[in-house]
Order: sequence, then C-alpha cells, then structure tokens
Amino acid sequence: MNKGTRLTVYILVAMVLGFLVGLYVFNNGSTQFRTDFGKNIKLLSTIFIRLVQMIIAPLVFSTLVVGIAKLGDLKVVGRVGGKAILWFITASLASLLLGMLLVNYFQPGQYINLSKGDAAGLADLATKGKSFSLQNFVEHVVPKSFVEAMAANEILQIVVFSIFFGVGAAAIGDYARPVVVALERVSHIVLKIVNYVMNFAPLGVFGAIAGVIATNGTEILGFYWRYYLLFLFGILLLWVLLLTAGGLILKGRIFELLRRIGSPLLVAFSTTSSEAVFPKLTEELERFGCRDRIVAFVLPLGYSFNLDGSMMYMTFASLAIAQAYGIHMPIGEQLTMLLVLMLTSKGIAGVPRASLVVVLATCAMFKIPPEGVALILPIDHFCDMFRTATNVVGNSIATSVVSKWEGELENAGPVSQAA
Repeated sequence: MNKGTRLTVYILVAMVLGFLVGLYVFNNGSTQFRTDFGKNIKLLSTIFIRLVQMIIAPLVFSTLVVGIAKLGDLKVVGRVGGKAILWFITASLASLLLGMLLVNYFQPGQYINLSKGDAAGLADLATKGKSFSLQNFVEHVVPKSFVEAMAANEILQIVVFSIFFGVGAAAIGDYARPVVVALERVSHIVLKIVNYVMNFAPLGVFGAIAGVIATNGTEILGFYWRYYLLFLFGILLLWVLLLTAGGLILKGRIFELLRRIGSPLLVAFSTTSSEAVFPKLTEELERFGCRDRIVAFVLPLGYSFNLDGSMMYMTFASLAIAQAYGIHMPIGEQLTMLLVLMLTSKGIAGVPRASLVVVLATCAMFKIPPEGVALILPIDHFCDMFRTATNVVGNSIATSVVSKWEGELENAGPVSQAA
C-alpha cells in the first residue's frame, strides 16, 4: 500500500470515527453540550486548515513565477505556444463555467445547512467582509505591498505580483536563470511541506465530521451522495465537451487516441497521479502520430496550465461550500471567482490535492468559511480519481489538436496496431 493510499484509508477511518462520535454526542448530549462539543472538536480541523493556509502564499508565488518564466520558450516556438495557450484558456474557462452552472442549477449545498452550526463565525465574516463592488475588487487585485499581500494571504494580489515577476524574469533571460532555479527549488521544498501537512488531514476530517454530526445530525450523508453523483455527472458532461471539440478537429481519429491512451488513463485513474503516467503518455502520443517536438513542448505546458477536470471541480467545490453555509453569491461575484480560479490554479498542478489548496485559498478570499474544505476531504480521493483521468484526456486531446493545427499529426501506421 503506497503512501497516498494509506492516507486515503486513514481519512476514511477518521470519517467513520468522526461520524460515530458525533452521532453519539448528538443522540445523548444536551443542546448546550452538543454546541460546545462541536465548537471544541472543530479545533482539530482548524489546525489542519491553518497549516494549509500557511503554505498557500509561498506555494503560489514560487510555482507561478517559475511557470511564467519558463513560458519564455514561447518566443522560440511562438506559433505552437500561442495555439496551445489558446486551447488551454478556452478549455479551462469552459471547465470552470461548467462547474459553476452545475452548482447553480442543482445546488448540492442546500442539502446540508452548516450556517446554523457556525452562526458566530458567519457573523464575524459578515462584520469583516465587504460587499462586492468594483472598488473592492480592484483593492483585492492590485497590491500596494507584496509583503502585506503575503502576510494577509491576499491570493489575487500575490498572483498579480507573481505575473509581473515571472514576465520580468522571462524578459531578462539567462541573467534571471539563477533566481528562477532558486524559486523552483523553493517550490519543491514547499511541495514537500504539503506532504507533511496532509498527514494532519485525518485529524482535520475527524474534527470536522464529528463537529458537524454532533451539531446537525446525519444530514451530511445526504449531502455526500448528492455531491458525488452530481460531480460525476459534471465529469461526464466535460468528457462529452472535450471529445466533441477534439473530434471536430481530429475527426474519426479521436477514438484511436482514446484507445492509444487507455493504459496511461487507467494508471492515472487508479493512482490519482497524472505525473506518474507522463513518460508513458508521451510515448503513446508519439505513437499516435504527434511529432516529438510538439509533444515535448505542449504536454509539459498542459500539465501546468490545462487541468480540465481539476478546473471544473474548483468552481464546483467552492460554490457548493458557499451554499452549505447559506452564503449567497451574485453571478457577478461568481464570475469574478471563476477568473480568480483561472489565475490561481496555474502552475501548481504538481501539488498533492492541488484542487483543495486552490479552493481553500479562494474560499478565504471570498469570505467563505474555509472549514468547509475539511468536510469534502473524505470523498475527495474518489473525486480525484475522475479529475485526474479527465486531466490526462484533456492534455492528450490538446497535444493532438495542436499537432493537427501545425500539420504535423502523422498517421501512426503499423505502430498504431502495436500497443
């Protein structure tokens, strides 16, 4: 049993224990005791959430700067890079918008009401938060101090500074290479810290589940199965969208592509790691007929900038948590969140459970209680399986489409029959 599987097992065990403890308190404790127990046991999830928040700022800055600095290669491969970025942006926006539409239509968060269990916390957020306005948005976007933005975890301000920093590093070229290399190493250190922090996830899940069950009873089970089934429906729609778009360009070869990537797709699904299949996916795309130089450029870029399944999940999870807490978000604010997710998700694809890290940062920015993230952790692994598989499909189609646009998608010939 690998480390990722063990962590998932521990999280599921913590979920069961939290459910049993919370149910016992709900059935046997007085109203005051249930309230006090729920507040105190949630400190475990608070510790976990704060540990995750601790790494968001350095993670976003280091990975985003490195990702943007490496985009300097686009000057060399100009036309190919431009077409790839066009596809990535279009696919990402479509994925984010799909998640937003699904949650607004089906409203999975309405099946659990977390606001009554955290009335004080919501009142505090309402006091601290500001109503959405253009001025408030600009203040959130434009940093007056990078240090202040890092200290306050103002994620969008960090993104803006990172973009300027990354573009400047790319423009300088080799002179900035030592700084980029140093930040890349910083990002690896932070990713290692992510692994350490995730070891606290079972405690966070236990505290979150026990607190919610003790306060609200068993209604969370109805939320879980509706949330998961709706997510699977969204993934199905996203596959249809991606395969349709790919089929319009690749024609009948889209089915050949699916057969070709079947093996890496299964590995990615079972391990929840798209990085684990990168070498095999590269080989299969070249066998499919993509030129090696196109694959070598577009596929790694896609791993950072084109994670369609994860993108759909980010708006889906963020808005579902907001609904669970009874927080109404106007469409304008939701579209702003969509654009924020579009930016903050870039460059941290290699993070374990990267989607949750981004969701947590976004929830904090839009005054949504980040504790809600701990509640979806127990089923996140099963969502992650389908997210990862979708990411592999999306990047395979993107690489093939760019090869087709460049007129460098060859017929696989006899090699196509070999796999």
